[in-house]
Amino acid sequence: MKQANFTDYFLLTLLSIIWASAFFNIKIATESFGPMTIAFLRAFFGSIPVLILCFYKKIFIEAFSKDWYWFMIIGIVNLVIPFFLISYGVKSVQSNLAAILMSTTPLSSTILGHFYTSNEKFNFIKTIGILVGFAGIVFLFSDNILIDQNNFLSALLILLGSTFYVVGGVLTLKISKKKNENVTGSILIWATLILFPLMCIFEMPWQIYPSIESSISVIYLGIVPTGIAWLLRFRILKKNGLIFQSQVSYLIPIFGIILGYIVLDELITDKVLISLFAVVIGIYFVRKADTKVII
Repeated sequence: MKQANFTDYFLLTLLSIIWASAFFNIKIATESFGPMTIAFLRAFFGSIPVLILCFYKKIFIEAFSKDWYWFMIIGIVNLVIPFFLISYGVKSVQSNLAAILMSTTPLSSTILGHFYTSNEKFNFIKTIGILVGFAGIVFLFSDNILIDQNNFLSALLILLGSTFYVVGGVLTLKISKKKNENVTGSILIWATLILFPLMCIFEMPWQIYPSIESSISVIYLGIVPTGIAWLLRFRILKKNGLIFQSQVSYLIPIFGIILGYIVLDELITDKVLISLFAVVIGIYFVRKADTKVII
């Protein structure tokens, strides 16, 4: 891969900020919309820039091809379930906590990769990284100021949502030979189709009168962190490779805490900072182990 330059690092930072901004926007969106509606609108608006790009580049969308069931399953596991769980959980916890909890995806993916792939096995450094990272999460749950008996389950649901993202990534390996834009567009189509009737049955959004702030946030969630960010991710992956792009994992929780404080004036406790540090260090060890052979 080409040596990264200033523009590459700028785009990596921009991607981190965009994904981090999703958390406080979800929080704002929950003031008016239910979690199923937020999930549907994220998938719907997120599909627009992806499908436009596919049309422009003449990339065939295979959502209803012979492999339709894979796109449907991945759409459910990688989009429908985590979008719903995260939206449901963020309603009761601070967005900065969600950013930290969601940043555990590299740790969870390492665990699943050990069992479901042939070339991503545990080694000493990876094990240390996983233990340190998840120790930070356990420590975060001991923060009685921000996580109590009223929102403990919500925090767990966010953590579960991050795990479904990882499972969806593993399932995507089944269709890894297909173009990223095609896969993303196809699973977004299926997520939209599945979420629409569920939204209508359980939440009936036509009966609500959303605020302007919530409406802007949910549209932003779809178009920017869900749609445009994925296209930006593809650009970085293509030019700089997976290892460079994976550095976004360090930055998302940091920017998530900063943005939550700036936009929503969210409380930052000592335990939040310690947990953040532990998670980032854990991710660092896991990523470091992937860049060289450990003897």
